[in-house]
Amino acid sequence: MFREGFAAYVCLLLVRHCANAMPLKRHQDAVNNRPIIGILAQEVFDDVMKPFGKTYIPDSYVKYIESGGSRVVPIRLTLTSTEYENIFRSINGLLLIGGSPDLETSDFARVSRIFYELAVKANDGGDYFPIWGTCFGMQLLTALVAGENLLTLTPAENITLPLNLTAYVHSSRMFKGFPSEVMTALSREPLTGNFHNFGITIKTFAENEKLHKFYTVLSTNVAENGATFVSTMEAKSYPFYGVQWHPEVNCFQWDPDMQFPHSPYAVRVSSLLAEFFIDEGRRSLHSYDTPDEEASSLIYNYSPMYTQNFTRYEQIYFF
Repeated sequence: MFREGFAAYVCLLLVRHCANAMPLKRHQDAVNNRPIIGILAQEVFDDVMKPFGKTYIPDSYVKYIESGGSRVVPIRLTLTSTEYENIFRSINGLLLIGGSPDLETSDFARVSRIFYELAVKANDGGDYFPIWGTCFGMQLLTALVAGENLLTLTPAENITLPLNLTAYVHSSRMFKGFPSEVMTALSREPLTGNFHNFGITIKTFAENEKLHKFYTVLSTNVAENGATFVSTMEAKSYPFYGVQWHPEVNCFQWDPDMQFPHSPYAVRVSSLLAEFFIDEGRRSLHSYDTPDEEASSLIYNYSPMYTQNFTRYEQIYFF
């Protein structure tokens, strides 16, 4: 009875703030058919990975972005603020990947904040720039808005789940182009891979004014400890998106010991989300100053390493 009452309260709260949300600013005529998405590298914490580099990007994220029709620029964590500003003016969106650094004090969090603040300022001025956060990346997007770490224990480690969709999913930007049969499958079949121990509970979200004014909850899930956590969200007035689950694994990770969903609908969900985010990037008119500068920045200048024999990833880029 408490859960039903609280759920009704949350829905009422979300309705109120959705109704008051400002329309998203968009470049109506901007079309960039050569988009480039930046992927921020993660710190290496696993001992087995340390001999190969201090930071890394799993190849599955790179392939995921490329599958939507974009190229990729890796972003290191050791650059200056001026260099990050130059990169921001050159790329058309940012992907914050999963991982396990500190949500407030890590270099990943520090550099993410630089790009987040640049993106907010740009979008406020009509300069469209999208950001996508996956798993830890989504958690970081909540911390950047709330100004604090609001994570609590929400274990959902190595399990696949259907999404408990909210009433706002059908008016969302993220799922607007999804066929009805895919939406039905997404709500009934275990199409989302979850690999996390912490998250934002719906209770925390509803009680934090900064969060529920900034984001709309599109789906929730129930953790192994019974906690209901936010699993999909999008910002009301900015092209910022977050998923607690991992759409990139559906097409590009194959470890048999991991619960990676590979059904036709799972693959379709991954493909549609990749296409959606890249279409958001097409609205950005940022570009490199010269073709040579662009070419030297792309991920093609690096070679991924085969790592399936000691990680859950088939290939990893180390930096």
